[in-house]
Amino acid sequence: MATQRDRAAVIADMLRSFPGRTFTLKSLASASGGNDREGRFRTKEIIASMLQEGFVVEASKGKYKLSNMHFPSYEGVADMLASGDIYVKVEGQEKDIYVNRRNTAHALEGDVVNVIVTRRNSKGDPEGEILDVIRRSERNYVGVLEKTRNHAFVKVDSRKMPVDIFIPGSNEGLVDGDKVVVKIIEWDENSKSPSGRIVDTLGPQGDNDTEMHAILAEYDLPYKFPDGVEEAAEKITNGATEEECARRRDFRAVTTFTIDPADAKDFDDALSIRAVGENRWEVGVHIADVTFYVRDGVLEDEAFERATSVYLVDRTIPMLPEKLSNDLCSLNPFEDKLCFSAVFEIDADLNVSNQWIGRTVIRSDRRFTYEEAQAIIEGEDGDFKQEILVLNDLAQRLRKARFENGAVAFDREEAKFKLDEKGKPLGVYFKVQKESNQLIEEFMLLANRSVAAFIGRKSKEQEKERTFVYRVHDKPDSDKLARFSQFVKRFGYTFNAVQGRNVSKQLNALMSSIKGRMEENVISNLAVRSMAKAFYSTDNIGHYGLAFKYYTHFTSPIRRYPDMMVHRLLAHYADGGKSPDKLHYERMCEHSSEREVRAAEAERASIKYKMVEFMLDKVGQEFTGAVSGLTEWGIYVELDETHIEGMVSLRDLTSDFYAFDEETYTIVGQRTGHVITVGDLARIRVKNADLARKQLDFELVSVTGLKSGNEYFVESGETPYTEIAAREAKYKATRGKGAKATERPKKPTSRERKRGR
Repeated sequence: MATQRDRAAVIADMLRSFPGRTFTLKSLASASGGNDREGRFRTKEIIASMLQEGFVVEASKGKYKLSNMHFPSYEGVADMLASGDIYVKVEGQEKDIYVNRRNTAHALEGDVVNVIVTRRNSKGDPEGEILDVIRRSERNYVGVLEKTRNHAFVKVDSRKMPVDIFIPGSNEGLVDGDKVVVKIIEWDENSKSPSGRIVDTLGPQGDNDTEMHAILAEYDLPYKFPDGVEEAAEKITNGATEEECARRRDFRAVTTFTIDPADAKDFDDALSIRAVGENRWEVGVHIADVTFYVRDGVLEDEAFERATSVYLVDRTIPMLPEKLSNDLCSLNPFEDKLCFSAVFEIDADLNVSNQWIGRTVIRSDRRFTYEEAQAIIEGEDGDFKQEILVLNDLAQRLRKARFENGAVAFDREEAKFKLDEKGKPLGVYFKVQKESNQLIEEFMLLANRSVAAFIGRKSKEQEKERTFVYRVHDKPDSDKLARFSQFVKRFGYTFNAVQGRNVSKQLNALMSSIKGRMEENVISNLAVRSMAKAFYSTDNIGHYGLAFKYYTHFTSPIRRYPDMMVHRLLAHYADGGKSPDKLHYERMCEHSSEREVRAAEAERASIKYKMVEFMLDKVGQEFTGAVSGLTEWGIYVELDETHIEGMVSLRDLTSDFYAFDEETYTIVGQRTGHVITVGDLARIRVKNADLARKQLDFELVSVTGLKSGNEYFVESGETPYTEIAAREAKYKATRGKGAKATERPKKPTSRERKRGR
């Protein structure tokens, strides 16, 4: 017979092994040494002691489970869904921990929380409960102020805040309907809503400036400079004095020009060229010497904090004040300008020699737009025609060599808007990359990789590698590539590479073969998502996408802080300085990478906003497009002419019960057997345009199979919940051939089940 100590040890082990599961005295007694009268008595004594110690709790009458405080616990960051459910990201854990909204302890997006795992679902994914909030996120929320006589609330725009925020105190001076920025103060345990305070008023909802500032505030990006920053910039004088110019290599007599977009206001790079022999040229890549002007103080602090300029649809939010970005540092024509330059001698066979990197002074002879340079490339006469043609020939050769060496080509269309004077979108067009764009791109790439190699390659005299800032891009994940391979097979394409340089060759071949086809955007978007993301680091792992062993960002210090870091390190080493603290620079790299991601998200949000705004007066109209994505809650359709994307909710398809088949990546009709897949042609009707949520809802009119060519019409509309429930119950009973029936308990907020649309 088991001793009392042995029995207690077995019971404790059972409870720890199955946290969240409840046990009866009978089951615990049976497992720990016997369920006879004596065994049950001893087990009852053990459980009584464990209850007193707080090791177990009585979950319901006669049923016991491990106390929460003894569950395996983790510290993680909350990622909130629109429903209020949360996924907790735990460092080192392969899968995030799902927490139902009933068990979140009032945690919010970005909070650092203490979470326990209480069970695993049928797929083995962890589910749990948040015990407490360790540290509240510092993020602000943006929303619309709603006033009553005695109270004020903010209805938050973000889908990651499922409740309104209460504004305590007097609401005098607040204007109903204004967009405001609010910070959470507290969330009392017994309150349905958190309390907050308004930190800024942006203006009336719907106003273009208000909405653009709201996007910036939502991503915690600045929309104005703090007090003192612009004043500090205004005090700086032109540094291109005779004395300073005499310290630098002088290119003022060499043919030099800039090529930029027509609407550019700052010019941070210029090219110079002169012949130095037969079929041999000296090419200079001249970059604004921003760090000459921006040193310690408020300007430096603000540049670091911003880390990047942000490009919304209708405006640029610069990293540096206008006095610097558009005046002192901008390489305006006919002005002496201080630069940091990479200079090469290069021949027609792309042999590079006599490379030099250092501080210079230049005087640009001409400001070209891309369109003006392109016209010359295409045969028109113009200033510096011979120089542009030589540079373009070299650039095209560099480009060809880069792709032959394994660079990946993603020619993705960039949406642009025609706006009126108030920022209202009048039309959508797509930016086309031509040879003039490629001319600048290739020489900037040449400068960036040459600078990185100049510092990164260890000489014989060096004991160890020197601290430097690299722009790195890791190899793609083989599992993602395997899934991508299966995906493209549905369209009749072959992609078998999962590692090595063969990946880039096959990707380039695939991108070429889908050019102009209906499935081009779908496949290219998924290909991009299958690749790793580029970031800044002091550890050089190379740049896979560009096929460069060494790569950095040197060429845009007006708009990127890492480029300023690179300039400073170059100057430091040129002056004979020792390698600085690597950890310090790595932290700055991490900050810059994080700000870059946030800026990109804000830019995409501004594009989504303008796309929805463009469709506001088109509700009820019909358009043609292609199925661009499928989920268990809906069908995404991208319109042909504008590439604007909206969603058709499966619940609105009333002619059949449709379900998502995850294995075949199709939507299948239970009764009709109709199959909808990515790339199918779709006729849709615009149902709703929600500016606040930046969402478009479509109704599906008809679908034409991409492969079969068969068209069928789909009945759409609002369906009573009872009818949906009956269909789903029937479908679950029959399990529909191959399709995945998913339980949808109420009329959709589809975003309640996943992390946003």
